[in-house]
Amino acid sequence: MLRLLGRANSINVRKVLWTCHEIGLDYQREDWGRGFRPVTDPDFLALNPFAQIPALVDGDTALSESNTICRYLAAKHGRHDLLPQEAAQRAQVEKWMDWQLSELNGSWMYAFHALSRNSPDHQDPARIAESVAAWKKQMAVLESQLGERWILGETFTLADIVLGVSVQRWLLTPFDKPALPKAEAYFERLRQRPAYRAHGGEGVA
Repeated sequence: MLRLLGRANSINVRKVLWTCHEIGLDYQREDWGRGFRPVTDPDFLALNPFAQIPALVDGDTALSESNTICRYLAAKHGRHDLLPQEAAQRAQVEKWMDWQLSELNGSWMYAFHALSRNSPDHQDPARIAESVAAWKKQMAVLESQLGERWILGETFTLADIVLGVSVQRWLLTPFDKPALPKAEAYFERLRQRPAYRAHGGEGVA
């Protein structure tokens, strides 16, 4: 059975839980990370030297990085709807997954820690404003690219899973936001999926 190491309310763990549910995989989840066993523990570092949750153990295979884990699971179990085999189609999915990790996540990091977690290390008003402005800019990109179903049209993919948890974080972080009707409608469609209801809404941590 798969072992998934990481607390259930982590945004990156939720991506993997959601993916497992969509595929129909059994797994054993173990609490690691903030509030639980520390990721600096040698047992964890032996599986994930980056000291970040989640980590996945599948037989002799140990993996880190949430988007990589999601791709691995979809590919291993032949879920070509979630991650296409054809190179150009797969690249379109991975493009959005990479953008979510780099541009979108990078934009909100400071503002999220300041406004949702009330971190004492993230209370510089100028940096909060800069992060909020960058976050709004990236969400405007997403808004401009959304259609009436999923990010790549009629087929739900891994890109929608990773974008979905990020849109949830946008909606739940308290600050003055512009209206993004496409993103809000997109999120409502995501919320109807049983796998989202099981794992997508654990929080904004």
